[in-house]
Amino acid sequence: LRIVKIRVPLGVVGIIFESRPNVVVDAACLCLKSGNVSLLRGGKEAIHSNTALMQVMRRAVESVGLPADIMQLVENTGRDIAQEMMRLNGYIDVLIPRGGAGLIQAVIQNSSLPVIETGTGNCHIYVDASADLDMAAAITNNAKVSRPSVCNAAESLLVHADVAEQFLPMVKNILDASHVVLYGCPRTCAILSDALPATEEDYAAEYLDFKMSVKVVDSLEEAIDHIAKYSTHHSDSIITRSLESAERFTQAVDSAAVYVNASTRFTDGGEFGLGAEIGISTQKLHARGPMGLKELTTIKYIIHGEGQIR
Repeated sequence: LRIVKIRVPLGVVGIIFESRPNVVVDAACLCLKSGNVSLLRGGKEAIHSNTALMQVMRRAVESVGLPADIMQLVENTGRDIAQEMMRLNGYIDVLIPRGGAGLIQAVIQNSSLPVIETGTGNCHIYVDASADLDMAAAITNNAKVSRPSVCNAAESLLVHADVAEQFLPMVKNILDASHVVLYGCPRTCAILSDALPATEEDYAAEYLDFKMSVKVVDSLEEAIDHIAKYSTHHSDSIITRSLESAERFTQAVDSAAVYVNASTRFTDGGEFGLGAEIGISTQKLHARGPMGLKELTTIKYIIHGEGQIR
């Protein structure tokens, strides 16, 4: 027998998203390139832009001899239509939600179709006892401030108690330039008098804003436990000079992307050298991390024989 393994399209890919029109272009083009049909349903906030973009792309694919219906936009933005789309077994092969936590959870809980969860990002920066504090402050500032409305922005800062009194005022001075509001544990608030008290909701929050939760921890293990409790398994980073701490963190933190001495903002298909992406998957099946062309395909086996039987 000659056995060949090839990649083939998933089929019909449904994408339910919120208000960003760029998703129309990104998703439809990635599906086209990978041989899939795309069915997109966006929110009412950008329906006119979404419709205009889809019309342009449909004319473009027709102009090169492809059927326009390989990419389609559901123009009815009602929730009942989204619910119906989640139950189109036999018509849609996989459903990918793009948006905030509410949308993603609604799709996961209500869909009868296979879903690839593109994650909300409660991303953490942990500043270890051995960290280069200047580096840690610069990374924290970049991860929080450069583009706070995206899923790979840092939302939570964990600081080892041994460096908290030195590091917290340092990083606050930098974050103050962007008016970042800090929500801290009691020990954080004792060091930073104008930090607001943090609640359980703060530690679990994806702010998507100039806000950040802060907690002082007594050990690397406490930081890992905190991340395990509150993380959305997207991207988390340790700032450390200790190889042992770095190895322990990367092995123990169960996220799609785990960093050592770098900003979480790099979790992106383009930054990883993978090209354009349809989203960042925070689940383990069928894809994890930035989802590009390969992740929009599956495996098929072709077996050539000469009369073999079993």
